[in-house]
Amino acid sequence: MGSIVYFSSATNNTHRFVSRLGFPSHRIGLRANDPFLEVTDEYVLIVPTYGGGNQKGAVPKQVIKFLNHEPNRRLCRGVISSGNTNFGTAYCLAGRIIAAKLGVPHMYQFELLGTPEDVRKVQEGLTEFWQKTSQTPA
Repeated sequence: MGSIVYFSSATNNTHRFVSRLGFPSHRIGLRANDPFLEVTDEYVLIVPTYGGGNQKGAVPKQVIKFLNHEPNRRLCRGVISSGNTNFGTAYCLAGRIIAAKLGVPHMYQFELLGTPEDVRKVQEGLTEFWQKTSQTPA
């Protein structure tokens, strides 16, 4: 079974969501002097959308830096994104951008810190996803 890699801003909305899922997780550092995260196992990325609905800046710079490291990028198996419906068509845009660039599924999207229903759906979806992934021959 894989893990979750996530980025959360100082508001900690994404962190609170991930902590309710109960899966092993790794957090991408917020500040430039935080240790660089290098993963060694398959993961699903959970990322908030930045930029207030603008195309430019939707993916947090810290996530771009993390994914620019080829070993990290290669192990990503899917993306889940959060956003604010006030962003209109750019709601959860970061997840769509990353999924398209990496050629992985955009698995789910939720608003801000998610509802109990979002948590349940993501728990069930990730459990099913990792079960299918572990049964697929290499």
